[in-house]
Amino acid sequence: MTLSLIKGNFRIVGASPDGDSVRFYPDDPMAFGKAGLRVRLNARGGAQLRLDGIDALETHYQAQNRGGMWHQPAELGTAAADGLLTHLGFKKVRRDEDGTVTSSAPDQVPGHILTRFADKYGRAVAFAFRGQRSGRTPDGGQVRLEPKGLRTSANYTLLADGLVYPTFYSKLYVDLRQTMADAAAAARAAGKGVWADDATTGFRLKSRKQLADELVILPKLFRRLVDYLGLDEDGGVSLAGFDGYLDTRDDRLFTVPEGHATELATLVEVRRQTVTLTVEPERIVFQEA
Repeated sequence: MTLSLIKGNFRIVGASPDGDSVRFYPDDPMAFGKAGLRVRLNARGGAQLRLDGIDALETHYQAQNRGGMWHQPAELGTAAADGLLTHLGFKKVRRDEDGTVTSSAPDQVPGHILTRFADKYGRAVAFAFRGQRSGRTPDGGQVRLEPKGLRTSANYTLLADGLVYPTFYSKLYVDLRQTMADAAAAARAAGKGVWADDATTGFRLKSRKQLADELVILPKLFRRLVDYLGLDEDGGVSLAGFDGYLDTRDDRLFTVPEGHATELATLVEVRRQTVTLTVEPERIVFQEA
């Protein structure tokens, strides 16, 4: 199966790129429309990308239920963002206190993406690459992405370096997913990046500060936790209703290689204040919303 090749450049000034999302400006302003993709563009023609197959620690997550703005351990979140921008070719990046890029060198870098759909937020779900693609495929043409070619993407590089977690959705091709799963497993075995302090396999929640500043966990689980805590106006961290809350979110998925169809609530064990994800992240494949 193939993906649409879209050529352009990456620009980051005025934006807040993190480890799995960055702004991309196609050379052809109509490129996404011609490819049949419902991608939302800003006034300058830039599209927000969601890098397929990976999830970086949150640097600025607006929780639901009046939960406020949250982040995960800043050092690792920053490392993922820096790793992405370095891979794309940015050498000097300055940000303000809110994380917005105020200057970069160079101002923009050439690149290309491979994509075939947009998510519900209008972001192009894509594999991002530095520079222009070699070969004769025209802008907007169809490209078959093989595992070998995947390894030059920012997505794979960040995963192999342990800077992000694997988070797979059902539209990701099986051979690419397996290649990325293998990279994640190797990074975990080597204790790289997030895996050196990963607590997803079991942690005791003690405070909101601990959740934001200390616990290194799968971002999907982090988001569900802070959304749940946003329901509690007293600032506590009781997990008495967390399993029930997860069930209401209906995060449908299947596990590999079993192909067992279930939901996230069945894979998260909650015992008093202890939370455990009982399956390795790379074995979980979420259904696209």
